[in-house]
Amino acid sequence: MLAAIPKPPDSDTLADRVFAQIRRAIVEGEIAPGSKLSEPSLAERFAISRGPLREAMRRLEATHLVERRANVGARVVSLGAEQLVELYQVREILEGLAARLAAEAMTDAEIAELQGLLEAHRASVARDHWQAYFQSEGDWDFHYRIVHGSGNRRLIAILCDDLYYLARMYRCQFGMKSERATAALKEHGLIVDAIAERDGELADWLMRRHIRASRRHAEQCIASHPHHPTMRPVA
Repeated sequence: MLAAIPKPPDSDTLADRVFAQIRRAIVEGEIAPGSKLSEPSLAERFAISRGPLREAMRRLEATHLVERRANVGARVVSLGAEQLVELYQVREILEGLAARLAAEAMTDAEIAELQGLLEAHRASVARDHWQAYFQSEGDWDFHYRIVHGSGNRRLIAILCDDLYYLARMYRCQFGMKSERATAALKEHGLIVDAIAERDGELADWLMRRHIRASRRHAEQCIASHPHHPTMRPVA
């Protein structure tokens, strides 16, 4: 059984729950990129008053999943191709560093949990005939675990708070349900092996190569499907 990453004391509110529900719907594609978000429709859908809903919407803007424009209103974000590449480039460098630090900082027990997580992922991918690699958010997300394993609070804030859900949205769109699944799983295995061997330099290199491969896959998807709903033209 995987140990959960420590969280703040429970202070769950109605706004918290609706924020989490809308965030999940956006990240997993139930609410499509570029979609207009109508507060009356959302209030009816989630049976919530406008006050808590507006608080949830403000938080969605802070996580970069929703953008608000004058005379347009709130919409789900839809990155241009260049912006998406920039996001992958930032992840490549910072998550490489996170893997390096994790190889030095994670305890033997935490590494064993990471290995157990990967085994659970392998079983899940096998059930889906090696064509889907869906990772639940948070503790069950391979990348999230490694970033937390780095022990670097500034890095955790950037990758798990500021960029996490935006990056996850594009991972869901381009990487979790495709021929990329099997390769990604193998790459994860190599990264875990390097961390277990306490080889931070190798873990860094493998993580950067892994994210670079994911970026190239996303670029191929964009080139093959230029009107993919996730994307918008570069301004």
